[in-house]
Amino acid sequence: MNIRHIIFVVITIVQFKTFSQNPKPNPETTILYDKARFTVLNPALIRMEWDNEKRFEDRASFTVINRNTKAPKYSVKDSNGWLIIKTDYIKLQYKKNSGKFSALNLKISFTINKKELTWKPGLKNEGNLLGTTRTLDGCNGENTWNGESIVLEEGIISKDGWYMLDDSNNFLFDNTEWNWVSEKKNASEQDWYFFVYGYDYKKALKNFTTIAGKIPIPPRYAFGYWWSRYWAYSDREFKDLIADFRRYQIPIDILIIDMDWHLTHGGLKDIKNPKKDPFGELLGWTGYTWNKALFPEPQKFIEWTNQEKLKTALNLHPASGIAPLETQYENFAKLYGFDSTNKDWIPFRMGEKKWAKTYFNSILKPYEKWGVDFWWIDWQQFPTSKVIKDLNNTWWLNYTFFSSMADRTNTRSLLFHRWGGLGNHRYQIGFSGDYKISWESLKYQSYFTNTASNVGYSYWSHDIGGHSSGKLDDNAELYTRWLQYGVFSPILRTHSAKISSIERRFWMYPNEFPHMLELINLRYALAPYIYTMARKTFDDGISICRPMYYDYSKNENAYLFKYQYMFGDQMLFSPISEPVGSDLIVDQDIWLPEGIWYQWSTGERLNGERVIQKNFMLKELPLYIKEGSIIPMYPKISNLQEVPNHLILRVFPGKEGYFNLYEDQGDNENYKSNAFSFTKISQTEKEISKTIIIEPATGTYKGMPELRSYEIQLPISFPPAEVVVNDEEYKYSIDDSSNSWRYDGNELSTSIFIPEQSLSKRIEIKVTYDKFYLNKKRLLYGKKGAFKRLQEVVRLMKIEIARENWWALLSDKVFASEQVPIQINYSPNTIIDQLEFFEKNFNEILNDMRMHSDARKEITDEILIPLEKY
Repeated sequence: MNIRHIIFVVITIVQFKTFSQNPKPNPETTILYDKARFTVLNPALIRMEWDNEKRFEDRASFTVINRNTKAPKYSVKDSNGWLIIKTDYIKLQYKKNSGKFSALNLKISFTINKKELTWKPGLKNEGNLLGTTRTLDGCNGENTWNGESIVLEEGIISKDGWYMLDDSNNFLFDNTEWNWVSEKKNASEQDWYFFVYGYDYKKALKNFTTIAGKIPIPPRYAFGYWWSRYWAYSDREFKDLIADFRRYQIPIDILIIDMDWHLTHGGLKDIKNPKKDPFGELLGWTGYTWNKALFPEPQKFIEWTNQEKLKTALNLHPASGIAPLETQYENFAKLYGFDSTNKDWIPFRMGEKKWAKTYFNSILKPYEKWGVDFWWIDWQQFPTSKVIKDLNNTWWLNYTFFSSMADRTNTRSLLFHRWGGLGNHRYQIGFSGDYKISWESLKYQSYFTNTASNVGYSYWSHDIGGHSSGKLDDNAELYTRWLQYGVFSPILRTHSAKISSIERRFWMYPNEFPHMLELINLRYALAPYIYTMARKTFDDGISICRPMYYDYSKNENAYLFKYQYMFGDQMLFSPISEPVGSDLIVDQDIWLPEGIWYQWSTGERLNGERVIQKNFMLKELPLYIKEGSIIPMYPKISNLQEVPNHLILRVFPGKEGYFNLYEDQGDNENYKSNAFSFTKISQTEKEISKTIIIEPATGTYKGMPELRSYEIQLPISFPPAEVVVNDEEYKYSIDDSSNSWRYDGNELSTSIFIPEQSLSKRIEIKVTYDKFYLNKKRLLYGKKGAFKRLQEVVRLMKIEIARENWWALLSDKVFASEQVPIQINYSPNTIIDQLEFFEKNFNEILNDMRMHSDARKEITDEILIPLEKY
């Protein structure tokens, strides 16, 4: 029998802080059979190589960097001239001495949903659910600039239950200290990876990131708000802008400084005949010397951003190398060994390691020492390297910038660029480009983000609000809806083109500003939840914005409702991408999977496993929470660089639930080496009681707090009869004082205030309710939303009535109904009477409001529709 295991003397591990690889396979997993080699990476993933010269490849490729996996249980035998490899999931058969892999000599059998299937080379993956693409530049909705449909690359996930990754012609790394591209491509003539996962898509992602590398956690501050605009900002204008952010108490973490920070040489002065540089690129698109007309003292400006706790990124278009007018020119030339006598431009050669090291050390590192935190690589030039044939510049720029950053800055690596292809999931964040402003664009963006998770590209950043439209655009409603989506997207960054009519400053929309501010604060409040999901992405390869079919793969609705998605494990979001009508509402069809769900904005309780049609006013979020969910939140904060030692836990109704809160230092690579902590939080609910337990934190990291205070929020609940925390009874209070509880009539929510406790201490909260409430829970459901709609309708009605009859008033019954939540605030023990009063009078107050519609009937009727359809 011509079968033997390959034995390697040493397993090579190469590490460069952010980039570790272990490409040589575990010898216990490899089988050599003539000119074929097979590696059983795990029971559901096998590598297949064929090479006539038996030069099988052990270097890391751009996609696959780890093949040293734990040996799974498998068997190997030779039967009638066929090699047969069997695991618990697959059966591979290869015909001895039959040459390159083909449909005639290779097949893999497996079972999906009790049905046996067979794959052979050449079989098309019909059910592929796609991945992503490099950019949405110039696109509108799902169409490109010329009207063609956007084409997304294949992803790892397929309804077929399998995927074959062909790595045969990929570039490889050379195994040096800073892994560099090898000009010698894959030695194996065929190098394939076959994934089997059936309906378990999460297993596929885990297996993919096991061999292709983990998805790093961005710095914590990256999950805050980013200000970005293509504009020739000056030092003074930025300071005025941030002063407005402070004045309006808007949290912000990142300031993006677009390309006009550097000298532009006048390349765009004549837009019809723009000047070109010696490399054929737009003159001044590449630049590294600060424009001191805008920034007289650039280092002092960066010192100011540091003082303001603003992380900064500068825009780069590095295609044209180093111009002789750059302040760094002579130093670069000396370090690199370039003859600068004739003041020739130094060409861009990122594919050459010496050039790259010189570039990072002499051009970027000095600015990073000032406090520039990361770089926006706005690459739009030639697609492949002029140093190494066919090397994708986008892919390679992502790798070089990301892999070298931690060593230059001693911080967690981060870049801002575009998707370059498989393997780029290790180097993020991406920006989707110059997308057209339209409702269609907003709609497509969620689908585009979700499918990117199928290749592990978890952190797309979009131009929230859209980039440009070719016309004046002051659509506040569209911007507001886009911002709602942005809060529940991986990265929240507003942006626009250099068009004066496009406004992204929230306070310039006075009617919508309170809600916009509420949205930004909500994003910051959800940071502990989002950051924990980022850890899950790192551990398991599952993105925070994930298609519904990850969790509900056997339900066809999970594929049909492709614009809604899970935002982490416990939230479902269905972005609204249509304007409201004259009746102030918009209808939305939403598929709720099995189980019970609670609507965030309204407090409705909804049974799942059905499609619901709901209507939404502009300030209502189509956000649904799984029953039993525990959502960790921060109080109001101004940035994510210094997190508070106070935590809000919003605990939704449900028989049981848990959350494992993740924390680390936030901006270094130490989280990869056990410098982090987890805090398990659980809840159990019985008929008239709820118990919440906060376990002692496990693990540690530098700067980890020793103490923490808590606010336990119980939404959609009655006032408790008793609250006991670690055997201490807490009393009712009208304020937020420690060792007490308060009830909020507007939110119909209980808050329990726990003073600072050691993170090593177990906390048990027991909440008991009066038995009288047991059969009255239905009174709670949806009332929060009804209160808010009534308040909004009353506000609008007052305006309409005053236009015609300034002396007229709505009835006392209307006003009394509007004041129900206030009355509950004053006297929580009256909640049943108040809620029953509200229900009883709901239809009557609608009739009462219609009595005031004589003069302006059509307008008033439309105002009332949000209440009628609630």
